[in-house]
Amino acid sequence: MLEGLGNALKGTMEKIAKAVFVDDSLLNELVRDIQRSLLQGDVNVKLVFELSERIKERFKKEETPAGLTKKEHLIHILYEELVSLVGGENEPIKIGKKPFFIMLVGLFGSGKTTTAGKLASWYSKRGFKVALLGLDVYRAAAMDQLEQIASKSLCPVFTDKKEKDSLRIWKEFSRELEKFDVVIIDTAGRDALSKELIDELRRLNKEIKPDERLLVISADIGQAAMEQAKSFREAADITGVIITKMEGTAKGGGALSACSATGAKIKFIGVGEKIDDLEEFKAKNFISRLLGMGDIEALVEKAKDAMSEEKAEDLSKKFLKGDFTLVDLYEQMEALRKMGPLTKVMEMIPGMGSLKMPKELLKVQEDKLKNWRFIMDSFTKEELENPDIMSSGRIERAAHGSGRSTAEVKELLKHYRQSKKIMKSLKPGKDINKVLSRMGNLKMR
Repeated sequence: MLEGLGNALKGTMEKIAKAVFVDDSLLNELVRDIQRSLLQGDVNVKLVFELSERIKERFKKEETPAGLTKKEHLIHILYEELVSLVGGENEPIKIGKKPFFIMLVGLFGSGKTTTAGKLASWYSKRGFKVALLGLDVYRAAAMDQLEQIASKSLCPVFTDKKEKDSLRIWKEFSRELEKFDVVIIDTAGRDALSKELIDELRRLNKEIKPDERLLVISADIGQAAMEQAKSFREAADITGVIITKMEGTAKGGGALSACSATGAKIKFIGVGEKIDDLEEFKAKNFISRLLGMGDIEALVEKAKDAMSEEKAEDLSKKFLKGDFTLVDLYEQMEALRKMGPLTKVMEMIPGMGSLKMPKELLKVQEDKLKNWRFIMDSFTKEELENPDIMSSGRIERAAHGSGRSTAEVKELLKHYRQSKKIMKSLKPGKDINKVLSRMGNLKMR
């Protein structure tokens, strides 16, 4: 996510950390670095220079808070100003009544229909009874696509492919939709914000009275997001924005800052193609990840989806004692797999995001974990619970059964023994709590 911008900002953080003194010369150099990285991330020039001036002015005028060094104070200012650049802290959507209607609007190709499915899945996983309503009567196969996406979220979808009047479709299903907690409404788009589109959105607004009207914008349009956000705010009275396609685009910074400049708050961001690749946008957490400071909240959220709280607590106790078996290691790997690509998980762990680990290395580690799971599938229950009984004959059998080499089986066993040894030698919580406490002070002040 915004990899180039993130790496550049991490480089700036490193310069601050390595500096002996923080003086005007260093400050000017850092500001130039920040300007360069934000401009390369397609952030508006005016916004970049305004942010630069605020950083310089604040560092020169503000007194360093007690308990912080000058370097930490500068990092704190940088962090706060970047949070402000992407809109500052945002009120999450609160489901205050039932049914709660969320209407998605936007131009053609912005990803509304896919986002409707992702939103349905997001709310469904949080215990709400969710339905989807298809009101795009113009785009060919729009309703087929909505039904296909809805099947992944396991939420019912209401469509009428013969009807060409969106208001009639709404009236047809409005009674039935009252049974649900949350209703996600997919509307038609156009190639541009035309009078016809504005008129239709106003009619739907008047009839449905949606609780949230969310503009869906594709991140790859960059700074052009500002004009769209302004136009839709005036025409459709939008209450928030969802930015899609945040993965693998250099223009994501432009879209984020452009939306915030209009006062349109970003509610969610799409970070991939899968049904679960949708995140509630929290400016502080997002900037923390960009700066390599991690995002514990998002990590915990993903972990909850991967494993029950009781199971996670049980595994944690075993690992901290160094008293775990290959069965426990296997369950840990399964949970990690469910949490998504290793690159995404790593950037959520405080300190890990700032390490310059090549993507290729993480890909190797990911493949290795996959192979180790295959190997463990070839172990007997007794071998998984007591790996010390693995003789050369058992190793050969496991290698043959999994289609892997004996060297890979031995590597897995070595990793297991090393992990137990390391965990037993650690003093649980001491060092990591100190680090997290310090990072927490910087982020929450």
